[in-house]
Amino acid sequence: MLDAIRWDTDLIRRYDLAGPRYTSYPTAVQFHSQVGTFDLFHALRDSRKALRPLSLYVHVPFCANICYYCACNKVITKDRGRALPYLQRLEQEIQLIACHLDPGQKVEQLHFGGGTPTFLSHDELRQLMAQLRKHFNLLDDDSGDYGIEIDPREADWSTMGLLRELGFNRVSIGLQDLDPAVQRAVNRLQSLEETRAVIDAARTLQFRSINIDLIYGLPKQTPDNFARTVEEVISLQPDRLSVFNYAHLPERFMPQRRINGNELPAPAQKLEMLQRTIEQLTAAGYRYIGMDHFALPDDELAIAQEESTLQRNFQGYTTHGHCDLIGLGVSAISQIGDLYCQNSSDLNHYQNTLAAAQLATSRGLVCNADDRLRRAVIQQLICNFNLEFAAIEQAFNIDFQGYFGALWAQLQGMANDGLIELSRERIRVLPAGRLLVRSVCMVFDAYLEQQNRQRFSRVI
Repeated sequence: MLDAIRWDTDLIRRYDLAGPRYTSYPTAVQFHSQVGTFDLFHALRDSRKALRPLSLYVHVPFCANICYYCACNKVITKDRGRALPYLQRLEQEIQLIACHLDPGQKVEQLHFGGGTPTFLSHDELRQLMAQLRKHFNLLDDDSGDYGIEIDPREADWSTMGLLRELGFNRVSIGLQDLDPAVQRAVNRLQSLEETRAVIDAARTLQFRSINIDLIYGLPKQTPDNFARTVEEVISLQPDRLSVFNYAHLPERFMPQRRINGNELPAPAQKLEMLQRTIEQLTAAGYRYIGMDHFALPDDELAIAQEESTLQRNFQGYTTHGHCDLIGLGVSAISQIGDLYCQNSSDLNHYQNTLAAAQLATSRGLVCNADDRLRRAVIQQLICNFNLEFAAIEQAFNIDFQGYFGALWAQLQGMANDGLIELSRERIRVLPAGRLLVRSVCMVFDAYLEQQNRQRFSRVI
């Protein structure tokens, strides 16, 4: 079993820098407009020839209510009719993409994100899943990982029954905080009872996995009231937990301008919240997977990490990183072989482009040899807290220390500080460094010095 993480306040203060979350390398900040539909078709052809399995991500941008902290691509509307033209274009995109793939390519993973996917009516959800099953090779034996994000205010027992019937077997539930004062400050009123009802339904209907999202650092949060939220969440016994650090960037995300900055907890309070959350979850038997994520020891993510097979992509930690990821919908990102590409983030542009029978690919990049090498290094560090140089040298035909010689002094400094163990054979992220693994990965990021760090959240 991996060693437990160790809290070291001095190290955290020194290495708590702003930087990428490394759901990809290079990160989406490097995407450019020279990548377009032709590149996507070329990558799809290669995927088809190799018969690689697939992971599908479907973005549903609509929400009935705005949450002030949200940085997602969304459309706030009470008009449920707005979904219909979007779904028509989404179905066109499904058809245009699928005809370039092979029916033998199995969809091992499917995820509906948003927005609020259950903004869609039951009939709309049925129709969308029917289109996906018609054009892609979705599994019928419940062996795939088919997940959907749930807002308990937009779901009930009948909704959960429908989702299970349609083939979903994983749910991710947005909760964020249970304190009424905090909920009012971020415009998300959601009771424990609403959340528990959805979880009870999921368990009764034999969903395979339940994830709950929390956010620390929101207005009016204190270490004590957030600890009470965590205790209530532990009593719900989710299989996984995501505990995100709220990044207040009102200059980038308009809804955050409605948050009173004077009501945000001080940095020292945020650190205390995180420390107490880690202590509470560890005492309850949860394992720290990395990057805000916790899981019970028998969860697939925890097992994959034990076996050094855990991977990371735009959907976060995954056991399906070997799949080609196809993003469908406004702003959705695909990762197909060495190609990253993203659809237009503007809803009207997305819909108008597809109305003209064209894909809405707007930007992306094609990884070069150095990108592939550094991606493999960062993946090993952020997923498994361990990097064996021999494996990288064999895969990429390099001498590790020679290739990264310019970084050695920086790595040695981290070793002296107790973040990592550095030898001629490997880098091992130590228990005190695991919360700061992003900082270790940033050493290997060739693009970071060119970037505006204000685009990124802090590590802690």
